[in-house]
Amino acid sequence: MTLVAANGDIHLKSVLIATDFSEASDKAARHALAIARHYGAKLYLAHVVSSLGFRMVGPDAVNLATEIASRDACELENRLVQSGALVGLAHEVIVRQGNVWDELDKIIGQEQIELVVIGTHARRGMGKLLLGSVAEHIFRHASSLVLTVGPGSLQDSPVGSGRAIRPFLFATDFSEASLRALPYAISAANHFGTKLVLLNVMSHIPVPSNLLPTADDAMQMQEKAKANSLQRLKELVSQNAKLTVAPEFVVELGTPAEKILEVANTLKSDAIILGLHRKTRIGAASHMPWATAYEVACDACCSVLTVRN
Repeated sequence: MTLVAANGDIHLKSVLIATDFSEASDKAARHALAIARHYGAKLYLAHVVSSLGFRMVGPDAVNLATEIASRDACELENRLVQSGALVGLAHEVIVRQGNVWDELDKIIGQEQIELVVIGTHARRGMGKLLLGSVAEHIFRHASSLVLTVGPGSLQDSPVGSGRAIRPFLFATDFSEASLRALPYAISAANHFGTKLVLLNVMSHIPVPSNLLPTADDAMQMQEKAKANSLQRLKELVSQNAKLTVAPEFVVELGTPAEKILEVANTLKSDAIILGLHRKTRIGAASHMPWATAYEVACDACCSVLTVRN
């Protein structure tokens, strides 16, 4: 799916908010509404009644839960209509029952959804922040663009707020998956007239196996590695569509997730943009870039857009 036009703009025609009628979903819905309105995209409000919890009770319980969910969805739609949030905006409400991710995946495919917006409480479990089962499935598997609106995100989208959009942060490890997101980052920055900050975090400095460096040697190698990364970041921009606002380039040394969050906080970013591999498994040591993106999505001070290769 290519949404970036030759002129560097983004053409977004469909936005889906996966809602469970919670406060977190309501916040994500406000972001989805603002984005859909800005692009003139059709908005889909989708809720899936999970049949998992009703298997012991029987199909009647599932059907009753679906009726209640349909009523809740209608009430949500009516509130949005009465508030004026849906005026002039094409929209559709979808309520289904079954396995939540399977049904959402079907909707994404059938309606050709280009952006999925999810809200999350990012609750703690096993000592780590977790997105929640449904949000995690979407984050891990959706082939569309995914915008994660976490607890640290603004209550309302900066899009259409009337204030200047603050810098977007594009973090890259120079992998193919990461660079897949770059055109989207450039397009978004150009479209909203904001600065794009390109960040590379080096987790370590390579040292030749036959060398035992002194402190001065280590410092020189670190500076050289940073300079090389800085040059690579600049080359990325020169090789892609031109940015209308002069970009900024940042190279940091440390733990990727921590540094991405730290830089985003310093910039007061309105969005973090990351590229992800299409097939990854949570917890696998060989997929640290995915673990980094997951941690960023849980803890970010702003919404996080992920793009799969």
